[in-house]
Amino acid sequence: MLSAPVLHKLKSGRNLLAFSHGVDSTALFYLLDEAGMKFDLAIVDYNVRAQSKDEVASARDLATKFNKRIYVKSVQLGESNFEHEARAARYDFFAEICRKQGYENLILAHQFDDKFEWFLMQLGRGAGLSELLGMQELEARDNYVIARPLLGVRKCELERFLRERNLKYFTDETNLTDQFKRGFVRAKFSEPFLDEYFSGVKKSFEFLAADALSLTPEISNPAPKIYLVKRGANEIRGVDQAYKRLGLVLSAAQRNECARCLENGADCVLGGKVAVGASVNFILVTPYIKAAMDKKFKESCRRLSIPPINRGFLFVESADLSKFKELL
Repeated sequence: MLSAPVLHKLKSGRNLLAFSHGVDSTALFYLLDEAGMKFDLAIVDYNVRAQSKDEVASARDLATKFNKRIYVKSVQLGESNFEHEARAARYDFFAEICRKQGYENLILAHQFDDKFEWFLMQLGRGAGLSELLGMQELEARDNYVIARPLLGVRKCELERFLRERNLKYFTDETNLTDQFKRGFVRAKFSEPFLDEYFSGVKKSFEFLAADALSLTPEISNPAPKIYLVKRGANEIRGVDQAYKRLGLVLSAAQRNECARCLENGADCVLGGKVAVGASVNFILVTPYIKAAMDKKFKESCRRLSIPPINRGFLFVESADLSKFKELL
């Protein structure tokens, strides 16, 4: 079931499995163990269901039984835009663990149904090819790599795997309703469609992935958290990928704002966190930081035509400006 390229990646380096004790992550836990992979666990309790306490307790028992470390975070989120806040909370938690504990790979249990649901949701919002494809088996982030070994597997196969082995897992009842947008898309569209046309959809994704390679923008990473996107037809996709590598997701509104700024040769700050600076040949993407800079540094930036919006971060990080001499 598991992707061979992803398994090859996981054989080296330290691995952290994002765990919920639902069907997908529980099946992935046992599949990784059977494959001889070494990994630890991280789980988030959102405190919205009484069952979540049982899930965390069972996850702790599982970690003890298999001699694994487990990291647990309890969060309280608002009711408005819960899905978005929950996603941000867990990814911030996972990124923090990877950074502090030295994990090089973050393993996620997304499967083919998730990939198709994402495709449909992005299609409904109005998105380009790279956004429609969304999830990839391996995606670089600034301090770690996201690995998705199950993207070629349907959820029903994972359920069958667990039932046949009588392995314990939990069912989040909210996933069975259309309370949230993803649940609505799953119940009304993706599951019925995949039940009829899974093999064709899988082949289409393979063709689309091959087509996407020809649209891949040129991105360089001269230093941590610093990305240079070559200007051209696919530059906004490059900004989107750099944004992801910084651990964030570019919204449709931010993408449109960024495109307008770049078209006019202007810099912009996205979400108050990421600075996108426009130069003649490249777009510079860094975290956004305000900083009081000395005159010598400012003059060096001016001579190299480094966009003003990025200079605060470069100054605070004591970046080697010589790396930009031939690029910008």
